[in-house]
Amino acid sequence: MLRELLYLSIVESWLSRPLVTALPIEIEMASCHASGSADITVASIQSITSGERIDKFDPKAFKLVLVDEAHHIVAPQYLGVLNHFGLIHPADRETATAALVGVSATLSRFDGLRLGAAIDHVVYHKDYVDMIGEKWLSDVKFTTVQSKADISRVRKGANGDFATGALSEAVNNDETNEITVRAWMARANGRKSTLVFCVDLAHVSSLTARFRMHGIDARFITSDTSKDTRSARLDSFRKGEFPVLINCGIFTEGTDIPNIDCVLLARPTKSRNLLVQMIGRGMRLHPEKRDCQIIDMVASLETGIVTTPTLFGLDPSEIVEAADVDALASIRERKDREKKREEAAIEVQANPALGSETLNSTVSFTDYDSVLDLIGDTSGERHIRAVSRFAWVQVDDDRFILSTTDGNYITLEKKNTSNFAIIYHRKNIMLSSSKYPYMRPREVAAAETFDDAVHAADNFASAKFVLSLIATNAPWRKRPASETQLTFLNKLRPDEDPFTADTLTKGKAGDMITKIKHGARARFSRIASLKRLQQRSKKQDLKWQTRREAEQVRVGPVDSTCGPVARGTTPWPKAEDLNARL
Repeated sequence: MLRELLYLSIVESWLSRPLVTALPIEIEMASCHASGSADITVASIQSITSGERIDKFDPKAFKLVLVDEAHHIVAPQYLGVLNHFGLIHPADRETATAALVGVSATLSRFDGLRLGAAIDHVVYHKDYVDMIGEKWLSDVKFTTVQSKADISRVRKGANGDFATGALSEAVNNDETNEITVRAWMARANGRKSTLVFCVDLAHVSSLTARFRMHGIDARFITSDTSKDTRSARLDSFRKGEFPVLINCGIFTEGTDIPNIDCVLLARPTKSRNLLVQMIGRGMRLHPEKRDCQIIDMVASLETGIVTTPTLFGLDPSEIVEAADVDALASIRERKDREKKREEAAIEVQANPALGSETLNSTVSFTDYDSVLDLIGDTSGERHIRAVSRFAWVQVDDDRFILSTTDGNYITLEKKNTSNFAIIYHRKNIMLSSSKYPYMRPREVAAAETFDDAVHAADNFASAKFVLSLIATNAPWRKRPASETQLTFLNKLRPDEDPFTADTLTKGKAGDMITKIKHGARARFSRIASLKRLQQRSKKQDLKWQTRREAEQVRVGPVDSTCGPVARGTTPWPKAEDLNARL
């Protein structure tokens, strides 16, 4: 794939331009060795960092270092190259003869590392949604399909995503593969060129066979496919000679096959970047396609996977049917408006003067009868603990805490509508007896998405905290709660129903205490106040509705019975009695 990227995407395209043909171009890759003195050198990161191959490139002779797929730029190999050209430290950049430019479609990293270690400034950015609207990219239609694959026990790999072998065992089975092929048959009708992403080589083989069982000409390209076979299959696929091309990890970056009009995501992932890269393979413009259909095979959500709805800020559990970008954006806007309505209710509660105004807001509640019910609710931790291996605790709607026994802790909180901050709170041992014995909080990372923020926070926590104290699966968390923990929690518990070491684990007790220390009482009071506000509003609405019904005049016969007559009054005479008297 790298060879195709270097030769086809760069060399061939540049050589086709008369302006560039006069410039010497050399390649540093595998068995190709550049002289180091060409005006333009195209290099693979693996080759240029191999042995002493980089030494022949004189940093003073270069005016530009251009890094493609720049989201990799803070990886050790890339930093080694930048260091060679004097582009690592800000002080060195001042005197370096070369400028550094990075380009990427996904300017974030799954591991949460800051690109700021190498990049000073983002000079231009255009979101893919905007590029679709401006016709730079093909329109996209999304369909999610519940695959029924159980990946709840799939462990994480070294890169933070699912471990490939374990994921393949969970996904690569007859039932899931059959659902995948049938979903494609139902939703890709009329599509000419489908690119399928699998987990590993075994999954590629099984899914290819399943397509062929249904009479569909599916072919594959893997890292083991020979150069000649790969080139021939790609040419045939570009010409539309067969409908389905299956791969695993080959076509995520640097792929130019614009005729792709359907992408089938048969592999779950925790990485937003990988998801965007896979979808992006079908977003190139082509005269013979109107849009690209994305079919996302969604597995169990408890594992922290990202799905196409999450790209638009929607809940991963949203199941969408043939929704385009505008439709998904519309869903997001409606949910944002709903959230604003809920916030309006909170504002009224905080400012009683606003209570006389009519609120067109809807507030949804999870009922907690006591603070203990609130701190015992673990539903807020389900998603973050699926993303992280650490015992994060949710203390508010958009605020999470990871703490240790020495009192130091990290908060992950939402700064605004589109950014998350990771803040480190460290105890000041010189002020241990004061009311707030902490040093000034320090923001250690920031991220645009929740998952990226979690990974960044986990990386920082791994370096600062003892892992056995923060890991969710640490053995101590399953042991009975300590006497100290029980004494603290039972102060909030009715005397007739105390916690005991038999009913509460040490980990659960620790989570509950963390919630109490970080505002559970105030949060419960706020929820209770909102609940009372809603109840008062309902009573007022019922009162006005009753009054309006009493004042309503109905067209039609008047009821001849007036109901019970109040004591001490005379009933109205009946019409026949009046006539008789007359």
